Amino acid sequence: MTTHIQNYNIKKADLNPKWHVIDAKDQTLGRLSTEIATLLQGKHKPSYARNLLTGDFVVVLNADKFKVTGNKLLSKKYEVLVNSS
Repeated sequence: MTTHIQNYNIKKADLNPKWHVIDAKDQTLGRLSTEIATLLQGKHKPSYARNLLTGDFVVVLNADKFKVTGNKLLSKKYEVLVNSS
């Protein structure tokens, strides 16, 4: 006797995006960007689906005060875009 388990397909009504506020002050740039990318893609949720927009909204405070390790600050050019609307 075999049992069949039916896959759950997430629907648009099941998506509940949240807002995340992240303070970038004294955080390492690479680790910060990885955390933000995970939240935007929705990979932190059990309802993650590659074909749907399951991500959350992210607001970054103090975006110009992140840390850069090694010689990256001297060898690369970083730009901070500020939206003041």
